[in-house]
Amino acid sequence: MSKDKLWGGRFTQPTDKFVEEFTASIQFDKRLYHQDIRGSIAHARMLGKQGIIPMEDVEQIVHGLQQILQQIEAGEFDFSIALEDIHMNIEARLSAKIGEAGKRLHTGRSRNDQVALDIRLYLRDEIVEIATYLDLLIDALLGQAEANLDVIMPGFTHLQTAQPILFSHHLMAYVEMLKRDKGRMEDCLKRVNVLPLGAGALAGTTFPIDREYVAEQLNFPAITRNSLDSVSDRDFALEFLAASSILMMHLSRFSEELILWSTSEFRFIELSDGFCTGSSIMPQKKNPDVPELVRGKTGRVYGNLMALLTVMKSLPLAYNKDMQEDKEPLFDTIDTVKGSLKIFADMIREMRVNGETMRRAAGYGFSTATDVADYLVRKGLPFRDAHEVVGKAVAYCVENEMDITELSLAEWQLFSAKVDNDIFAAITVEASVNARNVPGGTARARVESEIRAAREGK
Repeated sequence: MSKDKLWGGRFTQPTDKFVEEFTASIQFDKRLYHQDIRGSIAHARMLGKQGIIPMEDVEQIVHGLQQILQQIEAGEFDFSIALEDIHMNIEARLSAKIGEAGKRLHTGRSRNDQVALDIRLYLRDEIVEIATYLDLLIDALLGQAEANLDVIMPGFTHLQTAQPILFSHHLMAYVEMLKRDKGRMEDCLKRVNVLPLGAGALAGTTFPIDREYVAEQLNFPAITRNSLDSVSDRDFALEFLAASSILMMHLSRFSEELILWSTSEFRFIELSDGFCTGSSIMPQKKNPDVPELVRGKTGRVYGNLMALLTVMKSLPLAYNKDMQEDKEPLFDTIDTVKGSLKIFADMIREMRVNGETMRRAAGYGFSTATDVADYLVRKGLPFRDAHEVVGKAVAYCVENEMDITELSLAEWQLFSAKVDNDIFAAITVEASVNARNVPGGTARARVESEIRAAREGK
């Protein structure tokens, strides 16, 4: 038994074959190979620096690990389920390559703090990459906002026409959401970027290790302060999954709008053929499969968050085998988020905007009714009275199948004597948009200012 398992000295019977397969994690944690080797090299150098193992052994270990890294990246490394995980696979191969020196590598550490280190290193790199993908999507949105700065569309509440807005203003709403998503990722990174190695199995180690030296080698600005906490919590991973869930929720909302806007009923936009598919039976169909799939994958990310929350909710300190279930939800979320952001940025960049269709739709549904009320307020009528006047005018229009922009001056004066000829200029969709010249408003000058600020990283 002990010949097969690096931890098998206490056991007298081999592990059941099915148990071996059921408990192994190498099928999915092998993607941590680079981080595992990087962490082991830093650990070995620290052991040598502290005189815990001979420097000759350190040199052999580092050289052997670098060779293993090359083999893995060349596809020449056979991962073994019998060796359970990435840590044991690499350590066993190292010992087979360099002998006694390889067996000294695990001095002063446990797989518990080793895997905590690997996950933090991996997630740290992935968060930085996700932030880059977020920047690409923000840039694509800004490009469309700049190219369509004068396009007016109907703004909606309850999916009912509300008030005219600039299409660029609508896009900038998603820019704000994505900027907050990036901020959440960067904030999460602060808690990911802490070194757990040195915690041992749960209580630290009897060897005179130098944790700060390892942290310096691996570019960690801080070390964990409690050995139990170091190996037994995954709140940094949960925080990432929560931030990812919010990010995917934003992409899902945008996907829903793109799907609606690309229908023949809306015709606000047209997605490039490269991001759509056809129907197997209906030759006229152009299905927005990419935003539909992103919308669907949002539930997958939510599920990953709930899965890890459920794994962690009743675990006593310190490490438990349940925690092996942290990796698949984490890896799947990383892959899903990166893929969704990349394809979304490309899709938005190639999206065609039907400005004239949007402009016509912006004039429907009494979209400038609020502007009439504001007009009456400026004429001295209290807002609640103005609201009632406009409500009656709208009811009149509904009964006569017309829009408020079609009312004559005489008809307007049936509802209020304060209405004059200047009302017609006040209730165009262009006047409505540009009248909202307040910080955060949809007026062209305000939107231009926000685009510039976003370009400057503000």
